Amino acid sequence: MSIRDDSRHLYLQVIDQIKDDIDKEKYREGEKLPSEFELSKQLGVSRATLREALRILEEDNIVIRKHGLGTYVKEKSVFSSGIEQLYSVTDMIAQTGMKPGSRFLSTEVIEPSKEDKIQFNQIRLSEIVEVERIRTANDTPVIYCIDHIIPEYIPLERVHKHTSLLKVIEDYTGMKIMYAVTKIEPVSFHEKASLLLDCQPDQSLLLLKQIHYNENDEPVLFSKNFFRADKFSFYVVRKRV
Repeated sequence: MSIRDDSRHLYLQVIDQIKDDIDKEKYREGEKLPSEFELSKQLGVSRATLREALRILEEDNIVIRKHGLGTYVKEKSVFSSGIEQLYSVTDMIAQTGMKPGSRFLSTEVIEPSKEDKIQFNQIRLSEIVEVERIRTANDTPVIYCIDHIIPEYIPLERVHKHTSLLKVIEDYTGMKIMYAVTKIEPVSFHEKASLLLDCQPDQSLLLLKQIHYNENDEPVLFSKNFFRADKFSFYVVRKRV
């Protein structure tokens, strides 16, 4: 199929054609595109033109090029959320119409790390409750969570009875968790999280480090959540002031 039908640059026509083919499901999510040789021949353009189009499509998160393997249609994120609003992971999954779940790996009282003492602003902190689990959506692993909580804020016997730790803490203490300070870090590979989440070697993760505060601005929960980047996307609404 030749795309020399208008006066625009050829690479722009190639971009539109490939987008149209994806929209019409000629190429489905996760599917490999034909080789550069085959695709350039089909479209009637040079491989240099095709490569420029594929480069832009990759920048726009429409395709992904895997070294030595080829070009694939990028899978769309199942979960998309604005991080300016504080939702529990349970609520985030439920809002998509999927069933949230938890697979508990461990719950124990441990010695706090230096990072814990800094995050909780308690240099003399002697104990911390660590809850390690996998969060699921319709039984599919999507997030690996490590949560650290001040011991007096969490009843250990209730931890495994609810998918939302935020709710367990609020029900037990009567306090309200009002906001969280979040730091997002891209992770290309994590030895434990990537394995637990059934990631391919080239699949990246998004690490959200969050410290949650109650209505008195006291830190209550410090969490490290590893999200599958192919399943989640986050955005921020920015307003001009």
